[in-house]
Amino acid sequence: MNKISILHFFLIGVILSSCNGNKTKTAAKVEETTEITAASDTLTKHLKPFDANLPTIGLLMYHGVLQSEVVATSDVFAKPTEDGKQLFNVITIAETENPITTEEGLHLVPDYTFTNCPKLTALFVPSAYDMYAQVHNSNLVDFIKQKNEETEYTVSNCGGAQLIGESGIADGHKIVTWIGGGEQLQKDYPNLKVQDDDSVTFVKDGKFVSSNGNLASYISALELVEIMTSPEHRKFVESYLYLDRLQDWKH
Repeated sequence: MNKISILHFFLIGVILSSCNGNKTKTAAKVEETTEITAASDTLTKHLKPFDANLPTIGLLMYHGVLQSEVVATSDVFAKPTEDGKQLFNVITIAETENPITTEEGLHLVPDYTFTNCPKLTALFVPSAYDMYAQVHNSNLVDFIKQKNEETEYTVSNCGGAQLIGESGIADGHKIVTWIGGGEQLQKDYPNLKVQDDDSVTFVKDGKFVSSNGNLASYISALELVEIMTSPEHRKFVESYLYLDRLQDWKH
């Protein structure tokens, strides 16, 4: 075989190798694109679009917040109707767009900040084990005051009642706080009508709603969702959450 023939075979081999390599790279890119598209579709499936025609439920957050008091409200108000219809926008709000670290260690990314928060139908004010920093945060207190002017309902769970007291928006109204915290709340904010937390779990007075907090936050959310929808929808939400199993649970 002469040198020219050998050269021809070599060139053909290079070309075939290059074509196969390109096919492999192309296949890999297609597979990668498919995986990205699939992941995107999975995310899109679970995103609930903001509908300006629906009531908006705002969940206030800050560092050290008790996550059950955020999750409980979201759990209740984000549930659709029995036929799958969305009833509410449920959004989280914090002072900045930075992630919030809960008391239990979860990192939650707020949907909105104090400056771009949309109009709210209801604002839920949660608690932390140490409320000193929150009560002395004038930006937080002012935000609650501002939003109370537009909300139909303002809700506090647990020590969130301290923020309500500090804001002065519920002076002259009944309120309840965490079990054991009522006496001090009354001393700090004498214009509030603080209820006996030993016997009262939930109270509604006008637009103001409050509970003992933690898992009792489900009670304030369920009571309000019934007021805003119907007893039938509340029962559906309770069944969706398997609350009957929790109530009837035995060792």
